[in-house]
Amino acid sequence: MEERTYLKWYNKIGYGSGDIAGNVVYALLSAFVMIFLTDTVGMNAGVVGTLIAVSKLFDGVSDVFFGSLIDKTQTKMGKARPWMLYGYFGCAVCLVAIFYIPADISATSQYAWFFIAYTMLNAGFYTANNIAYSALTALITKNNHERVQMGSIRFMFAFGTSMLIQTITVGLVAHFGGTAAAWRTVAIIYAIVGVISNTISVMSVRELSPEELAEGETVHGEAAEDHTNEKYNLIDAFKLLVKNKYYLMICASYILMQIYTATLNMGIYYMTYVLKNANLLGVFSWAINIPMIIGLLFTPTLVLKFNGMYKLNLYGYTAGTLGRLGVVIAGYMGSIPLMLVCTAIAAFGMSPLQGDMNALIATCSEYTYLTHGKRVDGTMYSCTSLGTKLGGGIGTALAGWLLSFSGYVGGAAVQTAATINMLHVMYLWLPMIFNLLITLILTRLNVEKAVEDLKKEA
Repeated sequence: MEERTYLKWYNKIGYGSGDIAGNVVYALLSAFVMIFLTDTVGMNAGVVGTLIAVSKLFDGVSDVFFGSLIDKTQTKMGKARPWMLYGYFGCAVCLVAIFYIPADISATSQYAWFFIAYTMLNAGFYTANNIAYSALTALITKNNHERVQMGSIRFMFAFGTSMLIQTITVGLVAHFGGTAAAWRTVAIIYAIVGVISNTISVMSVRELSPEELAEGETVHGEAAEDHTNEKYNLIDAFKLLVKNKYYLMICASYILMQIYTATLNMGIYYMTYVLKNANLLGVFSWAINIPMIIGLLFTPTLVLKFNGMYKLNLYGYTAGTLGRLGVVIAGYMGSIPLMLVCTAIAAFGMSPLQGDMNALIATCSEYTYLTHGKRVDGTMYSCTSLGTKLGGGIGTALAGWLLSFSGYVGGAAVQTAATINMLHVMYLWLPMIFNLLITLILTRLNVEKAVEDLKKEA
């Protein structure tokens, strides 16, 4: 029997365009906030890294909190869409505030300004928006193939936006004068683009009713006794997450994926001081994002060919790890063309997991429903926001600490040998190591088979 479809092509495109909004925030911060703070504002990289790390302490609680709130929300717009819509306005304001640090206040006040704006953005508004956006994957369709398509389309927009921002931002800032005011202007432009794309995405889809979501689902075992009682608090929600080993694996993978991305985004330092050309960041961004987008185009078909996501993700990340190893070798050889080729191979191999991640989480959420009788889609998708913020924050903080440890001097024309060696570690070695760790996790992440087995037992 053919699986029912829920979405038209324009629903999928409209949904996917929402990641333009998320990435005008994420790509700008992950790629440029550190160099803006160190080289334009004059802050210490180590202090900034520490502030970012401290800010992350708020994120784990806020992710589960907002996920739980989304699960309990009942409006005419549904559970997730209101949070996605209204949360982004706060994202836009906080993004601009981060690049609006006054020059005429004390250094301590500048650090405080950054910390408050950064924490409000990540632990508050971005959390509400991003978890809601991701949760829509499970709330607007029950068709797993459509979920994979949505994830692929979403990340095409995400990587396209990231590539564009990394390509044009340096030139835009220079066009507007290269000053702190120029960074503010660019942040305002990006924030406006984000508000528009986020609103379009929200209005492009509708959520299924609770009755539609529950149709055809059967719980069994102890869960069958409780599934009619949907009341649970924040602690209960947290317990449901940690009892699901597949959620923990997905969460760990997502965090590592974002740390990987953050370390690559610190490539602006590598391009500036090792390769001696800051504009190469855009070239390497193309080498990452074009193969990624091509891979995402084929991901839905490949998932069908491989009869699921498990083998495809594992084989893809194995290739991605080998590709990053090639980047390490090419980097020490000093061959930029070979670095670009190996970067492209790695990105293509990593693309399936990016494309089917939301479908993977939806399957993980189904596993919790079948085993515990609780539908916690919003809470389950907290791993996407947690991973993005915690992983991106750790990656950026780590870069700040390593730069400070190596003796980096912001704005200096020439850096010490220790700093140059550290930049090799940051841009070449760390991404390869993170890819290897993800690959090891993927060897155990076969949640599809676990769900199939549970359904056979029902």
